[in-house]
Order: sequence, then structure tokens, then C-alpha cells
Amino acid sequence: MSSTTTLAGILSEANAAGHDHAATEKNNGLQHIHNHATGSIVWFPTWKKFRETSDWTDAVQAAAAELKASSAPLEEAAAALLASDLEALLARAAESADANVFVQENLTPHLTRTWAVGDAAAQAAGTDLPNGGTTPAVFAAYPYDAYAQDGGAFATALWNDVIDARRDHALAEEAARKALKPVSRKALKNAARKAARR
Repeated sequence: MSSTTTLAGILSEANAAGHDHAATEKNNGLQHIHNHATGSIVWFPTWKKFRETSDWTDAVQAAAAELKASSAPLEEAAAALLASDLEALLARAAESADANVFVQENLTPHLTRTWAVGDAAAQAAGTDLPNGGTTPAVFAAYPYDAYAQDGGAFATALWNDVIDARRDHALAEEAARKALKPVSRKALKNAARKAARR
């Protein structure tokens, strides 16, 4: 499956098409999420549309090379790759300065990388590419349904988790700051007296 259509080209066309979302989705094989925090629309491909691009070939080849380099059985290697990619994404999201900007920039690369790993594993196993009908074995422990609603369910759930990762990190930082508030001299003296009595 070789194509000269690029993902960047399709996404650029969608962004230039204005606000007729329904027509753009129908004509381009894309889906979108409204980023209300930034006032923008984030377009992403369906897994079917991704396979029609030249980016798909490159991404599947890169994932195939990583799977081949692993000493683990194919299914385990692919599942481990999916898990580490997701863990790294959420860790980066937690540290990001602005989760809304981060998710906008990283959603499509993560979706397409995940689908590429699934497709590379299927090719290596000599099975049909995942088609949304049944969950491929490599996704058995994956927390998202990568193919439901042509990838829309995956994108929405991942979007929310990325935003939550940043918020949870901020809450943890705030709790840590409160815990590290300077202790008064009086409190220190009282603690010392109690310790001396023991």
C-alpha cells in the first residue's frame, strides 16, 4: 500500500476548510475534537484514512523494526511497546506547561503510532490488519479500544486522560508544597520536648 498522500496535507486541508465539519469529515476521512480551552478544532485521521497515507508505510516500517529488535515473543513485544508509548505520553503530559496545547500537538502522533504498532504486529504475524471488528491480541491489556468508531473513541478517551494527567500532577505538586511549608519554631520546640520526654 504505497501512497503519496501525506497526513500533514490532509490535516492542513481540513484546517483550511473552515467550519463545515460534517462535510470535511465525510470528504476527508477525518474526525475532530473541539479544544474549548484554546478555541481551536483538532483534526485527526481515522485508522482507515491513516492507512491511505505515505506516513502509514513509514510508521509501520519503524514499528516493525522495533518489534524485530525485541527478544520477546511478537505479541508481548507489541503490547510492551504500546504500554511504554502510552506511559511516556502521559508522563510528558503531566509535566507539560499547558495540557490543552500539549494534547493538541500530541494527539495525532500518538494515535497513528499506536495504530502503526498494531498493523506492524499483524503483518509480522501474517494476519489481516485490525479492522475494528475484534480486538487484536496485542491490545488485550491496552486501556483504550483503538479501533472503535474508526478511532474516535480512542481519541476522546486519550484526550481526557492527557488533560487529567496534567491536572493530577498539578494537584500532587500543590499537596507537596503544602506539606513542605516551613514549620514554626514553637512547633519545633514542642516536638523536641515531646521527644525528650520519651
